[in-house]
Amino acid sequence: MVVSVRSWVANEGGKHLVLVLWLGANTWLFLRTFLLYSTGQQYYYLYKMLGCPTENKETFGIHLRVVGDWTERFTELLLPEQGIASEILPMVQQRRYPKLYVDGPFGSPSEEVFNYEVSLCVAGGIGVTPFACVLHALLNGWVGFRLRRLYFVWVCRELKSFYWFAELLCALHHKLWQENRPDYLNLRLYVSQTDKLQSMSEEKYRPLSSRLLVGRPRWKLLFDEIGKTNKHNRVGVFCCGPKSISRTLHRLCNSARYSGTTFEFNKESFS
Repeated sequence: MVVSVRSWVANEGGKHLVLVLWLGANTWLFLRTFLLYSTGQQYYYLYKMLGCPTENKETFGIHLRVVGDWTERFTELLLPEQGIASEILPMVQQRRYPKLYVDGPFGSPSEEVFNYEVSLCVAGGIGVTPFACVLHALLNGWVGFRLRRLYFVWVCRELKSFYWFAELLCALHHKLWQENRPDYLNLRLYVSQTDKLQSMSEEKYRPLSSRLLVGRPRWKLLFDEIGKTNKHNRVGVFCCGPKSISRTLHRLCNSARYSGTTFEFNKESFS
């Protein structure tokens, strides 16, 4: 039986059409919002930058990178007078900030760093943020930790990215030297973009400038070195960075043993 369009509309077909269009529009809005705040850059930069409080410090900080209208608007609410150009939140100033509610804390793979005697943390760019909590914990003391040696590799495209946590790294370096444990932290910083390469010439960042390397890490050689230095040990490998780095590290962990050393892969989520 053939039904004409006019007959279908006359029999409330128009209502059905409106309902279908309404459902389609709402589905599209839901998917757009879900993708923006679950996998988009703006959600990632806010969510991943949460610092962890410790036993000696009940507060935590948020490093927010302004990318797009969402983060711009959020920054305007925090710094209405100074605008989005400000890089550091002036906490020392007497001012009133909006009240924020935060869910958590939630566990992450980086918490297992301290459950190994030897751990390798690999960060790509902004992926360093989960490991900043690890560095803060070590800065407050490592007496109760099982960890005896930490390899920390940070790969960035530009030199300026290392300034995000330069003071934290230098503070930990100085503390380890004062405690006569310089080998506890094996730090390597890689600048993958060599155009207009500069050096960290500031005197206070000298410990970092001596560990600054140009190019990309040679992962196989790094695993060989760690395996030979830590024979017959379990090494926890933790990665937060691009999928290319994660896949390479995962493959190396699953490949042949290095001098009796086993590598166990753990991955942080990275958008």
